[in-house]
Amino acid sequence: MDFGLTDKVALITGSNRGTGFIIAKLLAAEGATVLLHSLEVGLSAEAAKDIPGAIPVWGDITSDEGSQVLIQQIRELSLKINVLVNNYGTADAGDWQSLSSADWIDVYQKNTLSIMRMVQAFTPDMKQVKQGRIVNLGTIGSTSPNKRMPHYYASKGALANMTVSLAKELSGTGITVNLCSPGLIRTPEVEQAYLKRAKRENWGDTWEQAEAQITAKYYPNPVGRIATREEVANVVVFLCSQSASFVNGQNIRVDGGALDIV
Repeated sequence: MDFGLTDKVALITGSNRGTGFIIAKLLAAEGATVLLHSLEVGLSAEAAKDIPGAIPVWGDITSDEGSQVLIQQIRELSLKINVLVNNYGTADAGDWQSLSSADWIDVYQKNTLSIMRMVQAFTPDMKQVKQGRIVNLGTIGSTSPNKRMPHYYASKGALANMTVSLAKELSGTGITVNLCSPGLIRTPEVEQAYLKRAKRENWGDTWEQAEAQITAKYYPNPVGRIATREEVANVVVFLCSQSASFVNGQNIRVDGGALDIV
């Protein structure tokens, strides 16, 4: 299937590693010109070596000043963003009693206001050509939060709200806005952490041996396993494509059917 991305310029925030890197890699494979972003200088340039044609950019989008660093680089490249994937975000630990006001503000800067800054910077160009795609990366916890990390879930809940509001704001512009909400993703960090637990429980020494038990204990779902980064990235790429032209203002859960998780 031709996703119609060969003439598009895509910015994927926080794409020097993790799921964001896989999203960038798949968008590049579909023919998009990919801007590979990191918060710190040098990290995106190193990661871009593994994606032919990727253009490294950087800037700390958790602040107004850092966002301007990124925006200025893109302006100097004379590129106009057609596809904006707001992938960057963090899930910091904490509970209701231990978290300070500063902790809450910090996570909002990372998971909520960073997206606002990118939207304000790049939607005017999309409006001019009456076409664009914005995909925000959320979590199933944005609508089914856990008692842990309340600041994180609150910030992602705000992002779910923002997605719908922005879709309405951009009505008639040809720009669609959607939220992709994964459950647990099998990143290298997740695999390492859960394998340590699996070994303590004598479930096995490899992911293949232990995945069924890990899933049943920590993330039960009808599919019976944990999502790969590619499975999440595939949904994001679809939402970025011309094929998703009538999908707008939606929260797409990529969770294996884990509808009972709270």
